[in-house]
Amino acid sequence: MSRRLIIAIAGTFLFCTSIYAQTIDDGLMIPKHTLFTGDIYTHDSWSQYWEGTLKRTNGNLGTVTTQTNTWSANYGVTNHLDIIALTPYVWTNASQGVLKGQGGLQDFTLAAKYNLIDAPFTNYGRLRIIGVVSGILPLTNYTPDFQPLSLGLGSKSLSGRGTVFFQAPRGWFINGSAAYTWRSNVKLDRPYYYTNGQLYLSDEVAMPNVFNYVVSGGYLKHGWMFPILFSQQRTLGGGDIRRQDMPFISNRMNYSKLSAMAMFPLPKLHGLMLQVMYGHILDGRNVGYSSTITTGLLYTFHLERHRSKI
Repeated sequence: MSRRLIIAIAGTFLFCTSIYAQTIDDGLMIPKHTLFTGDIYTHDSWSQYWEGTLKRTNGNLGTVTTQTNTWSANYGVTNHLDIIALTPYVWTNASQGVLKGQGGLQDFTLAAKYNLIDAPFTNYGRLRIIGVVSGILPLTNYTPDFQPLSLGLGSKSLSGRGTVFFQAPRGWFINGSAAYTWRSNVKLDRPYYYTNGQLYLSDEVAMPNVFNYVVSGGYLKHGWMFPILFSQQRTLGGGDIRRQDMPFISNRMNYSKLSAMAMFPLPKLHGLMLQVMYGHILDGRNVGYSSTITTGLLYTFHLERHRSKI
């Protein structure tokens, strides 16, 4: 139940670069004909969760752990347009009970990030406004109706995002980003389901859309980045988990999360960056009270330079 939330927002969209981090929801762009690619590992676990607004434990689950290994790539088509791609492999496990964990490819994410405005703003720094369009497509025929151990929600989605970024000459910055996500219906392997107090004689589930935002601030200069991030997600519809029942894919999944990250270049390894991030859910509804650790190693390829040598 919290796994998809954590995977979607808890740091799996982070990219290490030789310039700075560059993600779907930050205000940074990469140069033309530059490729950032590598691997990001995320470990998320929880033993308590919110059943609606009731915080509880469940002896049939114990501690639920989700591990995600994500290949990421970010290419600068122009100095104003970036293309970002993500492919995660996910493992899930419950420490107690009889439910068996799952493993496999989850969803493919593709995003286009466009720099709309980039100009000095007063005498205190520089302002950048960015628009992002992204989509998610399930890669395999996994079973979404196996909460909280399924690999994903199984829903195709399309998001529109706006980001405002301001940085002072000494390196201090603030960033704000908000997105609205449209989600497609999901088909189950059964001809009926019960949710939000109603029985549906259908195998098709209408998925509620989602609004989320993140605000961050910190230091960003000379290849070093130290931000603090606060994020919230609000599901625009959906019911709560019934008492003593399993979660359902269209449940209302809301949360507030606080994260901290450190990113820096590795000495004597030009172009290679290390990223470490820790996040914790502060409050939620139908999600796990989880902690997330993310680490990543990514490398920068300057393809323009290679082309000039051919």
